[in-house]
Amino acid sequence: MRRVSDVFEILDERFKECIKPSARLDHLYEGCRWAEGPAYFAAGRYLVWSDIPNDRMLRYDEAADRVGVFREPAGYTNGHTTDPAGRLVSAEHGARRVTRTEHDGSITVLADRFGDKRLNSPNDVVVHSSGAVYFSDPAYGIDSDYEGHKAEPEIGACHVFRISPEGELEIAADGFERPNGLAFSPDESRLYVSDTGVRPSPMYVFDVAGDGSLSNRRRFATCTAGGFDGFRADTDGRIWTSAGDGVHCLAPDGTLIGKVRVPETVANVCFGWPKRNRLYICATSSLYAILLPVNGA
Repeated sequence: MRRVSDVFEILDERFKECIKPSARLDHLYEGCRWAEGPAYFAAGRYLVWSDIPNDRMLRYDEAADRVGVFREPAGYTNGHTTDPAGRLVSAEHGARRVTRTEHDGSITVLADRFGDKRLNSPNDVVVHSSGAVYFSDPAYGIDSDYEGHKAEPEIGACHVFRISPEGELEIAADGFERPNGLAFSPDESRLYVSDTGVRPSPMYVFDVAGDGSLSNRRRFATCTAGGFDGFRADTDGRIWTSAGDGVHCLAPDGTLIGKVRVPETVANVCFGWPKRNRLYICATSSLYAILLPVNGA
């Protein structure tokens, strides 16, 4: 282990090409109760993220270096992503649903029930290039009134779901305590899923078939500090994931090769900037960012 600055920690020689020792960890905003779910919009050069307990979504204007409220109330939204058409797709704890914000600002409900039962509280969401939507559905939003509305679960288990391009909802993967973060590999041949319901927190990886089904589940990595929550892949297949002591960088073989040290517990990350080489970090009360010599997938 080698600490090369106050920010970076090298655990494997492969991490050297991922960092610049002189890079600065920028503290862009503070005042959240639990910052989560960043999504980047390249056309507008802005980032949207959730402040779940305060029931609002915030917007960071990259060019103006300014933060404002994007939506309030926001349905206790958690995770966000963008679809191939550049629309915002959100996992909402409050209404226990997955929604899409259209270009005119109207909201389309993509899923809120499985059969005749309400979902638990959709947590994180990713969209395949085919248009299929995958989301995790743990019960954090119905456990109490802190991140949603306290209620009894109706499904009785926590799954990863898939909404087909035709709008059909199905269970994509099960056998989790509390499935959480999701991310595709750069070529979309694999889907990574974390489980924050057990400690130490594992991350699994599945093969994605041509029809969108998931198979060949195997453990990819185990968190060494806190839990894996949200994460993203870079173009070389490394996973940049939240953890209790910052952001962990996992090589494509699952090895922890280095860390970005952050002074708060990290919940989620997202790549932005014109070249997608600035890592935005949602960490408890704050939004941070750091410029890297790698590019987000």
